[in-house]
Amino acid sequence: MSYQKRTALALAAAVAGSVVLITAPAAQASVVDVNYNCQTPIGAKSAVSPIDIKAVKSGSSYNVTMTFQKGVSSSPVALGPGAMNPSAVINLGGADKGTVAVKGPANSAEIPANTPIKISDLSGTYVPKANGKVTFTAGVLTIKALGTTTTCTAGNSPGPSLELDVTGATGSGGTSGGSGGGDPAALPKTGPLDSAVALGTLGGTVVLVGAAGVLWLTRRGRRA
Repeated sequence: MSYQKRTALALAAAVAGSVVLITAPAAQASVVDVNYNCQTPIGAKSAVSPIDIKAVKSGSSYNVTMTFQKGVSSSPVALGPGAMNPSAVINLGGADKGTVAVKGPANSAEIPANTPIKISDLSGTYVPKANGKVTFTAGVLTIKALGTTTTCTAGNSPGPSLELDVTGATGSGGTSGGSGGGDPAALPKTGPLDSAVALGTLGGTVVLVGAAGVLWLTRRGRRA
């Protein structure tokens, strides 16, 4: 096999390894069943709904969406369009603590009496304040309708619906802005094409150049 072919194969193998790094997932999500115990104006009610939480990077923050796959609670009377307004909190765990407030639009269609209330997608903004893996778990759900408030809490200690690897703007060495180069380790690791992986790929290329140089010197030595 010629020297050129051996070098091309080595480069192709290294590129393939770099692709594995680039496509590494930055988040783990799962649908979690949440058993909501609701305190309504007419007494206690309960219902189980699978909860899905997603987060999309937007600058230095994340757009968070909480989805209910089944209805929870109910109303003894029909709720006309615009009569019901839902909101909730998402509990943070792991590297970051606190909550994320999410809310959704009012119901666009009438909700019949004594039927499970389908909650629209709830959305909010999460700004990381720490570095590392952060979990997102369904918290308290609040439903306001016809001047009343229904509060639903998770009674089954559900697990996280999302785990996200984030970098927060903490201290003077954070990533809250500026045009300086900074420490590569402090770059956001929020997706498959982030700067940290790009720097790692660039470093791999430098190593390849060094290896090619060694092969070239070896070949020249043999000729001599």
